Amino acid sequence: MSRMARYEKPNRPLLNAVIRRRGIYLLPNLFTTGALFAGFYAIVQAMNQRFTEAAVAIFIAMVLDGLDGRVARLTRTQSEFGAEYDSLSDMVCFGAAPALIMYEWALKDLGRFGWISAFVYCVGAALRLARFNTNIDVVDKHYFQGLPSPAAAALVAGVVWVIDDFGIQRAEVIRGIAAAVTLFAGITMVSNVPFYSFKDINLRRSVPFWAVLLIVLAMVLISSNPPMILFLLFVAYSISGYVVWGWKRYRRREGRTP
Repeated sequence: MSRMARYEKPNRPLLNAVIRRRGIYLLPNLFTTGALFAGFYAIVQAMNQRFTEAAVAIFIAMVLDGLDGRVARLTRTQSEFGAEYDSLSDMVCFGAAPALIMYEWALKDLGRFGWISAFVYCVGAALRLARFNTNIDVVDKHYFQGLPSPAAAALVAGVVWVIDDFGIQRAEVIRGIAAAVTLFAGITMVSNVPFYSFKDINLRRSVPFWAVLLIVLAMVLISSNPPMILFLLFVAYSISGYVVWGWKRYRRREGRTP
């Protein structure tokens, strides 16, 4: 065998390892694709005036979006492609889809103010994602800067889900509430208000029994009335950032007081 032939012969163990390694990278991106499909499905259902299904699809997209990053970290398959793909998926699922759902559900009856409210939310999500991608290495890992786009989407979709679940007619007051929530979510996304990130929770670390019991109780509580409980949870989360921000400002002011 010539020297050239020896060099051209592939290293089978190494090649198989590379193939397996590349195969693992598909796993987190499948979750991202599932989230993107849920966001697209939400848009289609909103266009068909099936708003409950659209709102539920946003929550499903939120769950899948949370899993793709966790799976990537657990399997050590983070990549630049995955990060960019996830960001584009987030813009569809938590930017364009909630804005369109809310517009079709209530805001289009408000005329110019309605579509402006929807656009404020949409551009807020885009700016939020752009800022997150550029500041990812310099911000505090324990807190998000501004309301995360999945939480903002859940807040907007939660309004739709709760109102439709109770069978409340979309009167002028409901449209006003919808516009207020949409503007609040859009503006809060681009604010500097800190929101707890939950990134310090390690799924591979052992937890005490009470933590497992608390998770089970939370699942039972959510299953008793999913639209109301989920909406209240995200309302509390969206307010928590302002509470933390106000408390920190108060502590700094007290520290400067002689």
